[in-house]
Amino acid sequence: MTNPSTRRTVLATGAASALLLGCSEYGDENSGGDTEEAPSAAPSAAPSGSASGGDTAPGGKELTRTADVPVGGGKIFKDEKVVVTQPEEGGFKAFSAVCTHQGCLVANVSDGTINCTCHGSRFRVADGSVAGGPAPKPLPAQQITVTGDSISLA
Repeated sequence: MTNPSTRRTVLATGAASALLLGCSEYGDENSGGDTEEAPSAAPSAAPSGSASGGDTAPGGKELTRTADVPVGGGKIFKDEKVVVTQPEEGGFKAFSAVCTHQGCLVANVSDGTINCTCHGSRFRVADGSVAGGPAPKPLPAQQITVTGDSISLA
């Protein structure tokens, strides 16, 4: 036969542990959740000018070299979901590579447009605005840093 006081003790201890665990995580600055990562990324995005030395911007991941992005075209980075364009010589832009129509990744950059082959949306390399197709909104701009001949996520 089970001793009722032992059963109550086990249940009470389990409930108290769950309560303490829940309280210790609520508002804990070091919880490592998704909301805690965003503030740490913001300071590294602030210095968007040239970095002194090195191939990458402070806190940024190098995407490519400037020579790899054609003038009037661009290059897609599927893992980062970013497309980098060079609308005019020496001027680099970056946009989300996720189409604003139904969330497909854009497939290529040609003839001055970023193209989504899922449903035919096209976006201008200069500003990410809709050039054609069913997409309702432009591609959101992304932050990059150009340091020397290196292009990095900001």
